[in-house]
Amino acid sequence: GPYVTELLPEGSKEKPRTASLFKTMSPETVTLEQAIELLSLPRVVGELDGEEVTAQNGRYGPFLKKGSDTRSLEAEEQIFAVTLEGAAALFAQPKTRRGRGEAKPPLRDFGEVAEAGGKRVTVKDGRFGPYVTDGETNASLRRGDDPEGLTVERALELLAERRAKGPSAPRARGRSRR
Repeated sequence: GPYVTELLPEGSKEKPRTASLFKTMSPETVTLEQAIELLSLPRVVGELDGEEVTAQNGRYGPFLKKGSDTRSLEAEEQIFAVTLEGAAALFAQPKTRRGRGEAKPPLRDFGEVAEAGGKRVTVKDGRFGPYVTDGETNASLRRGDDPEGLTVERALELLAERRAKGPSAPRARGRSRR
């Protein structure tokens, strides 16, 4: 995207500093003050637990950095406004992760079942609906099966059917056309 750069005198050995414009800025309306402010990044916010805290703009947006620990900021403008108290509050919270998130607790837990070789049999809610698992084999529940009313016998039956089918066939790779 658009960025600002520092002009250095002819023949200078050092590299010019550059900084990306915020998403809210347009190249046509950037003032000299804004450009100088952007080139001043990363901004030192202060010191927490003996480590320097900096506010900076990165590839995935604005963030705070303390040692190797980072926290995302809500808006780019916060880079210049965030205080040491605000930074301390952000670092006190657990890191928010994007992606799959936490594993959901099982819908039903039958505990360790002797018929399943002493394995723990549970009913879980997956991406494609509820399924029963013994930690090794997963078997989807059929349409008539109710996750809440499932019996241990039925769970073992579903797992045995799934095991009898064998492993699923490896997915075919898409052929490249030349």
